Amino acid sequence: MIWLEALKMALAAIGAHKLRSLLTLVGIIAGVAAIIAVMTGVSVIQNQMESELSVLGSRVFQAQKWPPGGFDNHRDRDSREIQRWPPLTVEHAELIREKVKTADLVGAELWQFSVRASFRGETTEPVNMICGGTPEYPENNTHYVELGRNISNEDVRVGRSVVVIGYQLAQSLFPFTDPLGKEIKVDGYKYTVQGVFAERKSALGGNFDNYILMPITTFEKVYGARDPQGSPRTVNITVRAISAEALEDTMEETRAVLRAARGLSPRDEDNFFFFTTDSQIKAFNTATANLKKGAFVLGIIALVVAGIGIMNIMLVSVTERTREIGIRKALGAKRGAILFQFLLEAIVLCNIGGVLGVAAGFGLGNLVSVFAHFAVHVPAQWAVRGLLFCTVVGLVFGMWPAIRASKLVPIEALRYE
Repeated sequence: MIWLEALKMALAAIGAHKLRSLLTLVGIIAGVAAIIAVMTGVSVIQNQMESELSVLGSRVFQAQKWPPGGFDNHRDRDSREIQRWPPLTVEHAELIREKVKTADLVGAELWQFSVRASFRGETTEPVNMICGGTPEYPENNTHYVELGRNISNEDVRVGRSVVVIGYQLAQSLFPFTDPLGKEIKVDGYKYTVQGVFAERKSALGGNFDNYILMPITTFEKVYGARDPQGSPRTVNITVRAISAEALEDTMEETRAVLRAARGLSPRDEDNFFFFTTDSQIKAFNTATANLKKGAFVLGIIALVVAGIGIMNIMLVSVTERTREIGIRKALGAKRGAILFQFLLEAIVLCNIGGVLGVAAGFGLGNLVSVFAHFAVHVPAQWAVRGLLFCTVVGLVFGMWPAIRASKLVPIEALRYE
């Protein structure tokens, strides 16, 4: 009952000075909105990344020479040293397939970027990618063949000029006809289309639907064993564990096989990297860490400035209501009740601003969803944290005015005009 009465009085006091209360709320709203907007925007992008980067699935990892996410995410390793590392090869993939008993699928991939494909005079822009791969590609990358068939071990063995093409590429080259069995040209070489991948749209700009899969042996015949810079081509090796629970064991077994094959001693560091969905998400979190910290610091500064404003407003309120306080004390109100009333008023004022700030922050953060066509996301944990911050600000900066009000002498307060 005491809480309810104190809350009613606090709301009445805030409502009695609407303009002053509104001006006080501006700082709170700005501080909370800044934090919530950035955290929401980052959460929206991260959710989208998690859904799209899950192409490897929970059972698959990739061994590669080059660091996932680029050299910036691995500054502890010398980039010149990494460039001198020997390439990973198809033979390494075969060793893993033979010796790692907890792996059920092992594939190898080589990539070529920015190629043109054409069919009967219709030529695409050079935005397509070619993957020279093995039959494990669709399963290990969770991108399945919807029409026709996948490349086979026989295709790889004899180096057939066959391809499986992405959904968008099929739409571009074959808008009104069945692509299966048709002959396309890629970089001037002829290939027979034997399959089309299922559609996989990417809100992050990935070319999941604009690429071509061909047997890795065919790729090596056409593009050679070395890249355009003259360095040996290094394959990406995808490994699928027999279960999600066995993933860590499979990674360790694969590490042991690769280290032995590459002649590393127990003292030597790995001269290859493992890539998982989690590693990409961690790289994203590292890249956005400073943004989060900056938004948090700016938000805290805004809240502190707003808190000082609230303290000054509450001090003015105490002065204006001195006679009211005197009457309440004369009627038997205790110091604790007066202190609680003014402290609750500061907390309520801050949380009104907090609620408005959280709503504004969610709206601003989800502008990313509107413009980039991502899924809307509302990080509820940051709403709770934002309101807790507001409660702390109200408690800290409302304490001095509340103490001052509670210490007023009734006789002197009653004389105040």
